[in-house]
Amino acid sequence: MKAIILHQNGDFKLEEVDTPEPIHDQVQVKIVAAGFNPIDYQMTENAMERKLLHSTILGREFSGIVSAIGKKITDFKIGDAVFCGSGSMGSNGTYAKYICVPAAILMHLPKNISLEEGAALPSVGLTALQIIKRMKVNKDDSIFITGAAGGVGNMLLKLLLANGYNNFIVTAGNEKSIVSLLDLGIKQNQIINYKKDKVYETALALNNGENFDFVVDLVGNEMAVTAAKLLKTNGTYVDVTNFSTPDSRETLFSKGATILNISNYAYGLEKRYDYYKAGLDQLRSLLENKSIMPPSIEIMGDLEVSTVLKAHTILRENKTNGKKLIMQINQL
Repeated sequence: MKAIILHQNGDFKLEEVDTPEPIHDQVQVKIVAAGFNPIDYQMTENAMERKLLHSTILGREFSGIVSAIGKKITDFKIGDAVFCGSGSMGSNGTYAKYICVPAAILMHLPKNISLEEGAALPSVGLTALQIIKRMKVNKDDSIFITGAAGGVGNMLLKLLLANGYNNFIVTAGNEKSIVSLLDLGIKQNQIINYKKDKVYETALALNNGENFDFVVDLVGNEMAVTAAKLLKTNGTYVDVTNFSTPDSRETLFSKGATILNISNYAYGLEKRYDYYKAGLDQLRSLLENKSIMPPSIEIMGDLEVSTVLKAHTILRENKTNGKKLIMQINQL
């Protein structure tokens, strides 16, 4: 099969490699679409993220058509449309024509969305679900969310709104991102343009001069410092980036904060297939009954090195404008 290979010098090349074959409890999927995530480019330049590499083929989520099954498989048949957050649990990454994954982490595609939309769901959906489940937020709690127009932020807001939560203030960095938030139903007075407004002062003013019960940081680095300052004493800080700073950690310690580190990888490392299956099933149900809508997507191109480089650049520069980036691989 064809796959895009990451070499030791950091270059990508489109090459021919062996097609993986399913063992007894696996399903082989002909990949139709793959999602891009920040961790993809971070694996090429960040020492911590490189530790998560399990294959020279990047990519951690996909949708496609079942093309072969192991002997013990009963829940899937050849021709089924599926989607999956494979993480490091598949035979290879998703910048490839085929992948084999345990049936225990695979999910049937909701009937009312496209395969391309399905490929955009697993990483952001599972992350957003984990945030909500671990936060245990009450309806009157205040929430401050940085980077809300990104993939995880977009899905988190959809889930919060679907569950009746609306006491939050969010940040975004450009007009297109702000429009995407308004389209979700977020009000103008809930959005801070961090490139134009003083985030700390504006957030406090919008929250009646009070610090927040919860802070969800989807940006990190310098924004983490501001976000930490906005948290109440003994509040809960949700870190989705692993990009905290010495200053932000010092502030959180002085506030006696509870820190929630959000990581889907933790469950993959322990082969907690139930986490993936249950989360994807919940997303499938929410989509089919139209409690939430799928992510807005932008097709970057086909299985080519140029597609990968373009998508990684957009992610690195944080210019997704509220859309999930997708690569089309096999045409139906």
